[in-house]
Formats: sequence, C-alpha cells, structure tokens
Amino acid sequence: MTVLELVPLHTPADFADWFRPGADYVVRVADGMGFPTGDLPALADEAEAAMRANRTGRDVAVEVARTIVADLLADAAYGPPFLEWTPLWYELSLTGPTYYAGWRLRRVARKYADTLDHVSVPRFSRPRDVLYEGRPAIHRVSGFADTFAFADAITHLEWFDYVATECGLPVPPELVARTREETVAYYVGEKEMEDLTPTVRRFQHLLFTDDVWAREVNRRYDIDSALFRLWERICTRERRRFDPRG
Repeated sequence: MTVLELVPLHTPADFADWFRPGADYVVRVADGMGFPTGDLPALADEAEAAMRANRTGRDVAVEVARTIVADLLADAAYGPPFLEWTPLWYELSLTGPTYYAGWRLRRVARKYADTLDHVSVPRFSRPRDVLYEGRPAIHRVSGFADTFAFADAITHLEWFDYVATECGLPVPPELVARTREETVAYYVGEKEMEDLTPTVRRFQHLLFTDDVWAREVNRRYDIDSALFRLWERICTRERRRFDPRG
C-alpha cells in the first residue's frame, strides 16, 4: 500500500467503501454477542447511500451522521497508536499512508460532525498503556505475528467499544474490562485458551473478524497490499484460535 492509492480519495463518496466494512463489523460483532442492534443496520444502509451521493450536513439525519462520524473518527485515530506496537519495518511501511488516510478521514467526518451537538474523540492504547505486573505487557510477547495479534486484540476491542457505544448500542463496560484483562493474561502466557471466560472467548472470536475488514478494504480499493494481506492472515489465525467450538 502506498500514498498513491489514497491521493484520489477526497469526497464522502470516495470513502463509502471504507465506511461500509466498518459498519458491517459493528453489526456482526454485536449480533454475535446478542447485543441489541436496533436501527443500526438500517442506519448503515442510509449512511452508505448518503456518502455515495455526497449528501452531508442538514441533508443527513442526525443518527446517520453520528454513525458515519463514529466509524471514520475511530479509523482516523486507530493507525498511529497501533503502529507503535509493530516492528520498525512495518511501522515505516505504513506511517505515510496511515497519517494521510487519517487526515482524509477526519476531513470527511467533519462534514457530518458539524450537525452533532457533541463528538467524542476516540483514544487507543499504545504499548506503554497496557501493563502486566507493572511493566508493558508487550515485553512478555515475542515474534511478529503474536505481537501483532496482541496489539489487534487490545485495539479492536477499544475500536468496537467506542464505535458501538457512539452508535447507541449497549456494550457492557464490565465485559469490556474483563475481556481486556483476560486478553492480556492470555497473550503474556498466564492463561491458556481453555481458561478464558466463555463470553470473553466468544467476544474475541467475533472481534477478530476484522480479517474481513482488511480483505474488504483491500478488495474495494484494489490496493493489492501485501501488508493488508498479512494483517488478514494473522487475524484469521487468531479468529480460529478463539473459536469457542475449538
């Protein structure tokens, strides 16, 4: 993936194919966990249609605008913290595209945020924020694939919690906290997969369907990115590991 693929993306219509896989992800995870999704599936359809038609501002219902803003702002904020978890070669390969995409996503999000009374800013964990026994937990994880998977397991939990909550879905805070705690214990080697709470294991299994997001963005924008395919393979591996059916 290079900046060249991102240069033509300016308008809401350009980012409709970016928005849709994220909206589908939220619905898929929420449905799998039994969280009521309410009108979100319909709102996602309306949001995609509005973006493809470049409708913004007062031409879009507040609930639709909020759905768009939550997804795009989360994606815009996600990249830089996540890259801090990765080796230097991976970070350098994606730093340019990540910051450029974030800037573009924020610009499009602002076209919808202007009609909202309040917009919260998402924040995602960096390695220094995730501790185990007082030290960064990442020091207990070795190998690129496992480190990448650990980073994704923490940050996609935060991404889903933020976007789903902004969209009005009831995500139990105690489940988020327990999932974070048990996920850290698993990746540092203090818990086996069989030791995880069944609900936590099912939650992470669903959250690791972000392999679908990586595949869809790669396909929809015809990026043909080896780095995106690597992301997809690692997430698929973890999704299968967390599968409650074994």
